[in-house]
Amino acid sequence: MNAWDYITQFFSWIRTEFLDATATWPTWAQTVLYSIIGIVLIIAVALILVMVFIWLERRLIGRFQIRPGPNRAGPFGLLQPVADTIKVLSKEDVVPARGDKWVHLLAPIVVFMPALMLFAVVPIQDGAVFADLNIGILYFIAIGTLGVIGIFMAGWASNNKYSLLAGMRAVAQMISYEIPMVLSIIGVLLIVGSLQMGTIVTEQAIPFILLQPLGFLIYFIGASAELNRSPMDLLEADSEIVAGYNIEYSGIKFALLFLAEYTNALAISAITTTLFLGGWKQPFSQELFILPPWLWFVIKVFAVFCLLLWIRSTLPRLRVDQLMGFAWKFLLPLALINIFITSIEVLYWPESVSYWVLVPINIVVAGGLIFFWSRAFFKFGGGRVEV
Repeated sequence: MNAWDYITQFFSWIRTEFLDATATWPTWAQTVLYSIIGIVLIIAVALILVMVFIWLERRLIGRFQIRPGPNRAGPFGLLQPVADTIKVLSKEDVVPARGDKWVHLLAPIVVFMPALMLFAVVPIQDGAVFADLNIGILYFIAIGTLGVIGIFMAGWASNNKYSLLAGMRAVAQMISYEIPMVLSIIGVLLIVGSLQMGTIVTEQAIPFILLQPLGFLIYFIGASAELNRSPMDLLEADSEIVAGYNIEYSGIKFALLFLAEYTNALAISAITTTLFLGGWKQPFSQELFILPPWLWFVIKVFAVFCLLLWIRSTLPRLRVDQLMGFAWKFLLPLALINIFITSIEVLYWPESVSYWVLVPINIVVAGGLIFFWSRAFFKFGGGRVEV
């Protein structure tokens, strides 16, 4: 027996013996037990994957910058995230004397908890989801917007002008990019006709990255801004506001903010996989690769994260006026146009004709709109500041 067989047997045992054994329990007891198990599993899986993400980012950025990256702690530097965790947890917890101590304490929790709650609606494979809500995508949008509150709390409670400025930038940046990011999802919802995450995956006979290329680009760029990833990392612009909103944090609080950033990256990668990459569906013929559906899901999640790293290592940071103008003058109009085009296709495309015919059409339309809008209506402004 290989590792996959043992994993399959474990989940089969949970579905049969464990669930049967608790079937006679009161409803409230079953709810509490299943909730505790779900929370523990989400935290455990998220922490393990986040540590892998940290190691992968440092190794890949090392390669992009033509250097080895971490390679001393363990084979290939695999134990480096463990060493860093032990180091940061052993640091002294420092609170500014004139800061708001309670808000300073609560801010990392407010940032981290919404990131963890996003995994409740992510379907790893068919039927493997903690909360199969019929408004799953609405839940994701609502919970995902709460993190900005914690970031502003951290900036304000620190009583530091740099952290406060970073917190204000966070509010402006994240709200500005949430609008086109949410609008880009509407194209997917128009095609599927459902807000349920599992239904979005099962309805993807064609991956929506091909059927909605413009929507994917808008969503991916907005997600990069939400994650504070370069070239949109002005919340932590070292040359302007030092470390940003977390400058006055240390010890376990800093670790929690750092963990929240990577947990958000993991959640965004999982949601991107669900919305645009077919979720757990196998992209190739089963004759070529025979892998479990959940493993295909994990592979796609890591591919999305690697794309985020590639962009971070390649593009220079934008100015703050360019960053805000890009959201309002470029992404927002294109997101609205994408909704209009998708609505026409859903209403008038003949059912007898395959959606595969729309793939090259939508790719050409997306490229044409990006070129036309960038030439006619929006420019980054060159060397002068323009808002």
